[in-house]
Formats: sequence, C-alpha cells, structure tokens
Amino acid sequence: MSDLNRGIMKFEGADTPKAVTISTVLLLGAIAALIIWALQAAYAVN
Repeated sequence: MSDLNRGIMKFEGADTPKAVTISTVLLLGAIAALIIWALQAAYAVN
C-alpha cells in the first residue's frame, strides 16, 4: 500500500496516474474558476 492510498483515499487505484491527473485538473479548474469569478465581482470588467 502506497502512502497515497491512505486517509480519505482508501480505495484501490487511488494513486494511479489517471486518478491523480483527473483530480488535479478538477482542483486547478475549480481554483481558476473561483479566481475569475472573484476578479469579475471585484472589478466591473465586461
């Protein structure tokens, strides 16, 4: 069992490159969306 297969990731294949890539893309996409939304809310840019 690798270190990435512990904690909340207690299922087989949690540390496969495909799963890590998908979760990374989702996380970075959510962060980018929040930053864009915050900038649009703070500055009235059309």
